[in-house]
Amino acid sequence: MIDPARIRAAYEIAKQDLLKERDPTGHWIGQLSTSSLSTATAVSALQLALRNGSQSSGSDMQLIRGGVDYLLSHQNEDGGWGDTDQSYSNIATTMLTVAALTITGDAEKNPSVFSAANRYIEQKGGIPGLRARYGKDKTFAVPILTNHALAGLVDWGEVAPLPFEAAVLPQSFYKFIKLPVVSYAIPALVGIGQAKYYHDKPWNPLVRLIRGATFHPAAQVLTKMQPDSGGYLEAIPLTSFVVMSLAATGRANSQVAQNGLRFIRESVRPDGSWPIDTNLATWVTTLSINALSVLPEDNTHLTLECLEWLLACQTKNVHPFTGAAPGAWGWTDLSGSVPDADDTPGALLALRHFYDRGDFDESVRQRIRTAAKHGCRWLLDLQNSDGGWPTFCRGWGTQPFDRSGCDLTAHVLRGLFAWYEELDQHDYPHLLKGKWYLFNQQAEGSWLPLWFGNQDRAEEDNPIYGTAKVLNYFRDTHEFEYQLTTPSPPSLVPKNAIRWLAAQQNEDGGFGGGKAILAASEGRYESTVEETALAIEGLLCDNKGLENHPELEKALAWLCHRVEENSHVECSPIGFYFSKLWYYEKLYPRIMTVSALAYACQAVKAAPAATSLAEVETEN
Repeated sequence: MIDPARIRAAYEIAKQDLLKERDPTGHWIGQLSTSSLSTATAVSALQLALRNGSQSSGSDMQLIRGGVDYLLSHQNEDGGWGDTDQSYSNIATTMLTVAALTITGDAEKNPSVFSAANRYIEQKGGIPGLRARYGKDKTFAVPILTNHALAGLVDWGEVAPLPFEAAVLPQSFYKFIKLPVVSYAIPALVGIGQAKYYHDKPWNPLVRLIRGATFHPAAQVLTKMQPDSGGYLEAIPLTSFVVMSLAATGRANSQVAQNGLRFIRESVRPDGSWPIDTNLATWVTTLSINALSVLPEDNTHLTLECLEWLLACQTKNVHPFTGAAPGAWGWTDLSGSVPDADDTPGALLALRHFYDRGDFDESVRQRIRTAAKHGCRWLLDLQNSDGGWPTFCRGWGTQPFDRSGCDLTAHVLRGLFAWYEELDQHDYPHLLKGKWYLFNQQAEGSWLPLWFGNQDRAEEDNPIYGTAKVLNYFRDTHEFEYQLTTPSPPSLVPKNAIRWLAAQQNEDGGFGGGKAILAASEGRYESTVEETALAIEGLLCDNKGLENHPELEKALAWLCHRVEENSHVECSPIGFYFSKLWYYEKLYPRIMTVSALAYACQAVKAAPAATSLAEVETEN
């Protein structure tokens, strides 16, 4: 059996490393990976704005040159570009990069780069291959083709029209009209849709008249939704698509375009690249708090300053972007953030740790309770009719990233159960409905998450992440289940999920996308810190102890070794941003390592229960 002292020593090292990453003000900011996709869209936006008479800041050409140099130095051997410097090539990023280099004139100056990229695009199926990647979701495919049309690489006839006129309707109507883009992409719907209309008006005079009459009213939505930072969702790609569309329709000097350009200029990295988003400060802060609070004796990091920052991140007004009610949290404290169903339960769990610390005065504790109650109500009102939780808006289910997700639902239920005493009896059916949603496992016992993937898997999904997050729900909520008034089966750890997770372990003791993909990936596949840490947490959730899980011993030895050689900080691109846009985050491996080792410390010092949950559960 692995030495408990070794686990504790590795935990202490990882904990101190994570604490050192705090901002001087007491919370965490982290750092998102740089992105060739974001860099390409930013370069296109800056160049098209200059070409169409934008009031340049004087440094735009320097930014463009820096972005181009970054792109030229990050082409993969197969001729394509990946989303991050650790990502495999994909057709979307490669097409956007080709468009950017064409717009700046650098494709002609670098013929070998250009020809290799075009060969890659042809190998991936060209425009049909791009459309196949996204299916019926036009959120990303249409902007990419618009960027290509603006570069003169495709005819405007290849660009599908987007119903920008729908933006003049009240936000509450959006879910009923089945828009072809996801809920967070309304600015792209307007900007890209209007660029298509401007350059390729419909032949039907009646349709042209109707669309023309709504052109300017719809454009006002861009002003209404634009945050103070100028960046829609704090996201470079979305903001860049809006800016290039405005520039290409004679509006490069509009306030919206100039605000967007300001955001792009302020977001550039020292190496000339851009990240996909400014930061995930709220998300990584709540993840850090929750990881560092597993062991009760380690709560000295729960400072009043950090609490005040977290409380200030809670939305106080109806959100202009999604129309969401106040009371929730988004992924960052910056103005472009949007409240969602992953950051809100993360904040609720963090607030529970602050509340349970017990040494804050009663006025502070009351503020925590009030904030938690509003957060719970916001989540309960967001639940979909299928029992699960979506990310941003209730009732949007036509596009992949708007549907209910098992990772979201499990996290929401953990957050709600953490504040069980603040819920009313009529809220219990919502909890039960959410729990029943989670019983929709894959046949082999895993769950597939919405916002995380593994690039080595054919479907780019990540069952390790999804399964671990759902198992965390079973771990944290069993003690409350029997208090529900509606009859319910026992919420016990599903054996088939534990068995499936254990079977995914690699020969080296770590975890990644799953054993089945090793041969298909031609040896590229390997264990990651993030997925190994997640798997450890999942395997620990059945309360059976390390001695009954030989997989745990091997996994913990693997993770402890990574900490001991300081390689536990190495990131892997497991995060999905919008529309399958890959990213990695500097703090993810650190946070997940701390959390996994903390639960392991808890397990090795706790005596095994006389009767474990797993021994009385029903077979799934």
